[in-house]
Amino acid sequence: MQLLKKQLKQNLALISFSILLSSNAIMAATDLTAQENYLKARIKSHEQNTDHPVHIEPMEKSLEFHGVFYGFLPCTDCNGIKSTLSLKQKNNYLLVTQPAKESSRESYEKGKYTWNDETNTVVLTPRDESKTRQYLIKDEGTLILLNSDGSPMKGDKSDSYTLRRSDSAKTREVHIH
Repeated sequence: MQLLKKQLKQNLALISFSILLSSNAIMAATDLTAQENYLKARIKSHEQNTDHPVHIEPMEKSLEFHGVFYGFLPCTDCNGIKSTLSLKQKNNYLLVTQPAKESSRESYEKGKYTWNDETNTVVLTPRDESKTRQYLIKDEGTLILLNSDGSPMKGDKSDSYTLRRSDSAKTREVHIH
């Protein structure tokens, strides 16, 4: 009986040891899988939070030109026209003009603007749909008024048809020539 008890204890110890070894192998494999899954999730999370252009959807170009543009445009029957163009959200605009002469009143024009990527222009269409205006986009802070056919203004003051965005002009003051 002693011998039987001793063999039984040895067999139990051997079985317990075998179970322990196999469970450690299983736990190690499970831990390794868990670590790999965690690493994959971490990489995926990092890729989603990266701001480089591959992960960002392209922004509509017209949204880059929201803002207020100021300028003093030439005039044939006055000293010039003070112009303020405000390009707003949802492609709305407000154009305020005031001729530089005694007791002149401001005039307001509201409407929609469209962005033409091919010609690099902004086209203003008034609400009353009278006459559209076109501005060449020189850079992110400069618009140049064009003729009604889209050609550059001619004459001595052709470079004077410029509106500058308020943050690039750093002032609302305009110089009268």
